Amino acid sequence: MSQTSAVFPTEAKWEREDTSRIPFLTYTSEEIYHRELERFFYKSHWCYVGLEAEIPNPGDFKRTVIGERSVILARDAEGGINVVENVCAHRGMRFCRERHGNRKEFVCPYHQWSYTLKGDLQGVPFRRGVKQDGQVMGGMPADFKTTEHGLTKLKVAVRGGVVFASFDPEVEPLEDFLGPTILGYFDRMFNGRKLKILGYNRQRIPGNWKLMQENIKDPYHPGLLHTWFVTFGLWRADNKSQLRMDARHRHAAMISTRGTGGKAEQVTQVASFKESMQLNDPSFLDIVQEPWWNGPTAVMTTLFPSVILQQQVNSVSTRHIQPNGHGSFDFVWTHFGYEDDTEEMTQRRLRQSNLFGPAGFVSADDGEVIEFSQQAFESKPCHRTLAELGGRDVENTEHMVTESLIRGMYRYWREVMED
Repeated sequence: MSQTSAVFPTEAKWEREDTSRIPFLTYTSEEIYHRELERFFYKSHWCYVGLEAEIPNPGDFKRTVIGERSVILARDAEGGINVVENVCAHRGMRFCRERHGNRKEFVCPYHQWSYTLKGDLQGVPFRRGVKQDGQVMGGMPADFKTTEHGLTKLKVAVRGGVVFASFDPEVEPLEDFLGPTILGYFDRMFNGRKLKILGYNRQRIPGNWKLMQENIKDPYHPGLLHTWFVTFGLWRADNKSQLRMDARHRHAAMISTRGTGGKAEQVTQVASFKESMQLNDPSFLDIVQEPWWNGPTAVMTTLFPSVILQQQVNSVSTRHIQPNGHGSFDFVWTHFGYEDDTEEMTQRRLRQSNLFGPAGFVSADDGEVIEFSQQAFESKPCHRTLAELGGRDVENTEHMVTESLIRGMYRYWREVMED
């Protein structure tokens, strides 16, 4: 009796010329994933690596990643900010294991090659050999030059206390990469005030990295999935809102102004609205309008491919997307405030940060639905998702009832991936 095996496609087949139907294969193909790493994380793009406030003193460093490549953000003795790859120039070892620390130099434990905080090679043990019975034995070749064997140095851009880096020395200026529209929302949050680190959350989500970019480009779900948002009015479909993209549709901002909560026919019909829900601690809704908001109570900005900038009422944070295979990514939250915050405001920011993070009253929902989506994609690789709310066009809107930002991201994705 003969047996046949199912043959699955290796390239994503789009049903339409537009991007309203996204093939499951874009989330499940290892080949597509590795092409994404090369084209989005290692070439032509700026990626988030951290905040200046995380390395305030000379010698301070933070280990992080761009794509799957380990990098180190460091402040050198002169106060300059550097990003170098965490790969020894000798035998390729990832020499730095600590997440944060302070060093005068980086030393690889394998063979003790040492580097400055700028990534320059400064020491090679036994470079000129060792004396044995009156003779010099071994050593590096005579033409060996330390200047040719430093760590890989990345191009660095700093704006408003936020540090970006790129493996591509020809990457466009950061301001051009963001574009004027998104730059305005970036500068709204990072307006020159010094930042203060409040804490971190980390989680590993078993889903494709793009699903988190989609999640924060998706205004359809917050008022349906998140009981907290819809019940207490922080983010609802009937809130005054705007959706904005850069010219190439890769970055986006979702802007919302908080409603008053309570009853509204189109909202109370959804299952996530719980009229009877009450808070044991009402201070979670102790919200103070800040001057820099300029109106909106929430702006969620997605910078493709690596980071989400969050302002949800008084909680502000960065959310770093760190891919880990086609079906998994690490998600690192850096909660911060401003150095001139009062102690009362700092405590308010910390309280409201409990809405977010791995066990947040809101964000726990997102991690779960991303996991369940990835499971379905893996089981049915020839199918596709549907993103047709609001039509099939890609456009900015004055409302939330659309999936335009997702369609826009995949228009850009196809532009880069299919050339």
